[in-house]
Amino acid sequence: MLVEVKVQSLGLDRASNTPVVILQELDGERVLPIWIGPGEASAIAMQLAEMKFSRPLTHDLLLDVVREMGGKMSRVVITRVADSTYYAELVIQSGDETVTVDARPSDSIAVALRSEARIFANDSLLERASIEITEEEASPDPTAMGQAAEEGEEDESGEDSFADAEELKEYLRRLNPEDFGRFSP
Repeated sequence: MLVEVKVQSLGLDRASNTPVVILQELDGERVLPIWIGPGEASAIAMQLAEMKFSRPLTHDLLLDVVREMGGKMSRVVITRVADSTYYAELVIQSGDETVTVDARPSDSIAVALRSEARIFANDSLLERASIEITEEEASPDPTAMGQAAEEGEEDESGEDSFADAEELKEYLRRLNPEDFGRFSP
């Protein structure tokens, strides 16, 4: 089952000094954090800040190509996670044809924001890797956060990975919004 999400925030995980985009379900409190690269974080931040440029940037260029070929960005779907790497798909509508293109979640989110396409995540991802934001959560132990970040390895996409889902969940439970620095391009 797919759940519609929105970009709740974009920040900098101070423990690992890595940008993280937080997706939140539209009709609930669950969140899905995805650690991303600085280039993609800049592209997302620039769009959130409604910065305009005289020449198209990479994500704008992609949308221009899709439009010139008669297509429209229909939606973005964060589909799965494997070996601590998230996967996504761009869903493009061209007439009666639907084309699905494999993409990184960070690029997919940047494209969705530019095209005003809806963003969806597989419900199992929200169940597996999200946390419920509650006021009862205890304040995180900064030492433990740093240790969890150090134990996570970086994969070839530059995104942090954790040994298993439980390790990630525990790390996220200890995070507090104040632990994120504001990311600026």
